[in-house]
Amino acid sequence: MLKEKLVYLHKIKTRQEARQKIFEYITCFYNGKRIHSSIGYLSPNIYERIFMFAA
Repeated sequence: MLKEKLVYLHKIKTRQEARQKIFEYITCFYNGKRIHSSIGYLSPNIYERIFMFAA
């Protein structure tokens, strides 16, 4: 998934640029939109918000 959505679509020139793009991908797409069956088919961001307010 990471390669399809990030690596193959962008020409990354430096290691720092790669780190930044991967960080953005994880925080924006993966944790924000992608649901996970292990946490009740919620995105990690939503699950974290529910957990924080329940505690």
